[in-house]
Amino acid sequence: MMILQRTATGTGWAAVAALMAGVPTFALAAAVPAAQAATPTTAKAPAGLNPRDFALRRGPSHAAPIQALDRSLRGTGVDGVIRSSGQKKLGRGCGGPAAVPAGSLVYCFNRADTATRAWVPQGVTTASDASAGETSPGGGRPILVSWHNGGKVRVTFVNPGRRTYRHVLLVEPQMRGGRATFGDIGIHAGGIAWYGDTLYVADTRHGLRMFDMRRIYDLSRSKAGSTGHAGWVGLHKGKYYGHGFRYVLPQTGSWRFAHGKVGRKCRGSGPPRMSWISVDRTDSPHVLAGGEYCRPNWARGRVVTWRLAALAGGGTVRPTGGAELPADRIQGAVRTNGRWWFSQSRGHARGRLLTARYSGTGWGKVQRRASSRGPEDLSCQRGAHRIWTVAEYAGKRALWSFRASSCA
Repeated sequence: MMILQRTATGTGWAAVAALMAGVPTFALAAAVPAAQAATPTTAKAPAGLNPRDFALRRGPSHAAPIQALDRSLRGTGVDGVIRSSGQKKLGRGCGGPAAVPAGSLVYCFNRADTATRAWVPQGVTTASDASAGETSPGGGRPILVSWHNGGKVRVTFVNPGRRTYRHVLLVEPQMRGGRATFGDIGIHAGGIAWYGDTLYVADTRHGLRMFDMRRIYDLSRSKAGSTGHAGWVGLHKGKYYGHGFRYVLPQTGSWRFAHGKVGRKCRGSGPPRMSWISVDRTDSPHVLAGGEYCRPNWARGRVVTWRLAALAGGGTVRPTGGAELPADRIQGAVRTNGRWWFSQSRGHARGRLLTARYSGTGWGKVQRRASSRGPEDLSCQRGAHRIWTVAEYAGKRALWSFRASSCA
């Protein structure tokens, strides 16, 4: 059995690699750059985390309702959304109330979206995660932000070049009475990651949900669609509604934990609570990292990685790495060229940015500095050497980034 190290003490990850010839080097891929992962050793692997807890299995297929919806609704892609008419305008002046650190690049939502308590921003990803060229297929460079309101999820497509943005509703397709429809997705959506044509969304109690970014339905340009009736979603009297949203993005698949059930709080064992996710394109092969938000009185949270190429297939996907986190209350994390960055919340006080490297003996020195209030998910924009996050609190809300030389 592959074993992960639970703490920063004991035998290093390289020992695991030596003992696990012919199987994924579970700890190494999450812990150190690939060049270090091949270092041989004959030391005994430590007792610790069980990779079985992190294995993922494909969820139910949505092929039938998706194919039916394709015949009824007009689809578009990312560039169609960010260049469409009727966009909202980015605002100003949110950096101060959100206590964004000096020198940061800040984008503000409009007054209504900054002040609303009905919707809360959570996850962040950019076109830099999606492609090597850091653009959408049509050349756009959008930043995406997920929001939840307790029973629905929306994703905001921010177009920095035009200083505009638009909300898109996430929906789950289904067959009902022999006809295709869709409903709301009631998850926290604490992390999102865009890779290739797929948007991954963290599902706290199950794993990951997937959405095809080439398949965004435009209800205003579909004969069978309507942007009316804000209280309706799915098929009603022959037309499709999305709570008044012009665009809806249907779920196309999922990955669920293969063994055991996710707990209502962090336990330190069993499948983790998927609180946040991120893409690491600075390592080869590229990986998806995910981890847990855990309160101080709970077990310490864990971080795990999977190869993104494996998530494009089927069957069961085993993790490539994992470790116990260096702190509690982690709202987001991203690895860039072997360095990990973490956002740590502290209630309505200013949060912290933590950074550290993982070596064969565990976490190195953890450096800390001030962050904004309510910092959430993290995403590396490689060409700009910036890491993005979002401050979540109403009236103290901002989408912002800081310089990080390792993000390249």
